[in-house]
Amino acid sequence: MKFNQQHLWVTSSLASVLLLSACASTPTQSLAIQKPNNQYEVTAVGKTQLIAKNNAISAANSTCGKSASPVVVDEKTEYNGALKGVLDEKTGQMVQAAAGILGSISGTNTGLNKDDDYQTVLTFSCRAN
Repeated sequence: MKFNQQHLWVTSSLASVLLLSACASTPTQSLAIQKPNNQYEVTAVGKTQLIAKNNAISAANSTCGKSASPVVVDEKTEYNGALKGVLDEKTGQMVQAAAGILGSISGTNTGLNKDDDYQTVLTFSCRAN
């Protein structure tokens, strides 16, 4: 195969598209905000309630570092899905599941859930190990 400018252009264009799409995704790592009394607050999102909580805990662990552990003072998780305000959380989840099944049958991606359907806010302090 002969290497030419066209191959270089196609390769660099593909790399640019991949890089830009990676930048457009929802971040999984959050930064903590310091509050009074040596407390911190972190907000994390996820496709499910569990993923949002795990992302928040991961950010809290990262904030405290290896020599300390987070101690949760308050935790709030809320549903921010596409159907929030239209349907309650459970009904919205059923509609999303049905859309996913229909998408699987038809071969199209008709899922409604996103990477930021749930949001968890943790307030915590760091305690030395």
